Amino acid sequence: MADDYAAEKNGTPKNAVKSSVLKLDVLGTSFTITVEEDESYLSKVLTQYKAAVENTQSISGITSPLNIAILTGFLLCDEINKMKQSGEEASGKTLRLIAALDEALKACADE
Repeated sequence: MADDYAAEKNGTPKNAVKSSVLKLDVLGTSFTITVEEDESYLSKVLTQYKAAVENTQSISGITSPLNIAILTGFLLCDEINKMKQSGEEASGKTLRLIAALDEALKACADE
């Protein structure tokens, strides 16, 4: 309990995610960022991004690093929106099934 108070008094909650440093080396550009995420998660995200960049390069034939980065970002946003739309459609179908089951159960209870 005293440790919780001391940590919060210093501005760091006891269960806060620690900062991680990630070195990005993509498309000939290197820099380091510090973020409050788990290192294994950051590594996974970086691997996915590098794969997306390589895919963009191979399907587009573009050689400009800036253009590749822009197109990759656009394609990733497209993918995110399609996933959200798919999730919303699945959610709607699930709600309709639940409603149908509720009606069927009520009908059985009334008999």
